[in-house]
Amino acid sequence: MIEILTSGLMNSVQDLGRTGLLNQGIGRGGAMDRKALVIANRLVGNADDLAGIEVSIFPFRLRVEQEVLVAVTGCDCDVSVNGRGLPPWWATTLPAGGELRLAPPRRGARAYIALAGGIDCPQVQGSRATDLKSGFGGLRGAALMRGDRLALMSTLNAVQPRQSAGHGADPNYFRDGFGGQTGCDAQTIRIMIGAEYEAFSEEAKAALNRSDFVVSSENNRQGMRLEGPVLTLTNRLELHSHGIMPGTIQVPPSGQAVIQLAEANTCGGYPKIAHVIEADHWKLAQAPSGSKLRFEIITRSAAIAAERLERQKLARLGNLMPLALNAQSGAG
Repeated sequence: MIEILTSGLMNSVQDLGRTGLLNQGIGRGGAMDRKALVIANRLVGNADDLAGIEVSIFPFRLRVEQEVLVAVTGCDCDVSVNGRGLPPWWATTLPAGGELRLAPPRRGARAYIALAGGIDCPQVQGSRATDLKSGFGGLRGAALMRGDRLALMSTLNAVQPRQSAGHGADPNYFRDGFGGQTGCDAQTIRIMIGAEYEAFSEEAKAALNRSDFVVSSENNRQGMRLEGPVLTLTNRLELHSHGIMPGTIQVPPSGQAVIQLAEANTCGGYPKIAHVIEADHWKLAQAPSGSKLRFEIITRSAAIAAERLERQKLARLGNLMPLALNAQSGAG
């Protein structure tokens, strides 16, 4: 059992979300930084889709009743177990009664906590993810609060650390840093042009590919508003509502771009100027308010290659985990 000691609005139970339900008006949801959650799960020997905790409001503290292997990935923040600091993206044993603490991030915006066995919440439409927008899934369909208690599923086959100090992954191998940082150079976000791209003015197209955009304070798990050049249409465009997905960049009448995120609406009527490629969704998840983004238009084949590279890196991490299992069983 896990007890939440310190938390804040937006911290929630998340897994990889719900698929195949867009026709029912139910979006994918799930972790904002899906790859960070997958890596945390693999570090503790979980299946990729088991539920962990997404932390976006800091500091965050929890305590466990039984000994369990825990890993923290995502943003660059100080992590400690009973006051002892841990390296980034590290798995270690949290002893019975032990306390895990996450301090506010230096870089990035969200951290992911995986515990061996995964968090045991009721499945809703095939997922344990909390849909904060609609209020279902996770624990009560809401953010985690002080005093909340979460159960763990079976830890019978849990991985043990390969060394007494634990084991980890190199975040710099899996990504270019930890994500955005206010006051620093813009983070490059790769995009593909959208269905209504040609309806925008030449000035808007040039700005999209050459200008910096600032992440507004008006952003959450549903969407991210950007502050920057006004993206104008050549003519007024009337559209019926149509399907949209996480990563879709829409432009409302204000001309200020909005990026759909994990809890994106399933349909919308604003023109779509571009789409953030899947391999760069983590950069959006780790971009705090005030940080800068710069877009780079790439081809479909380049987007596929980028995602293939991400999967190859994750496969290498998966290949390492049997070593930890062997260490547990005493195999050579």
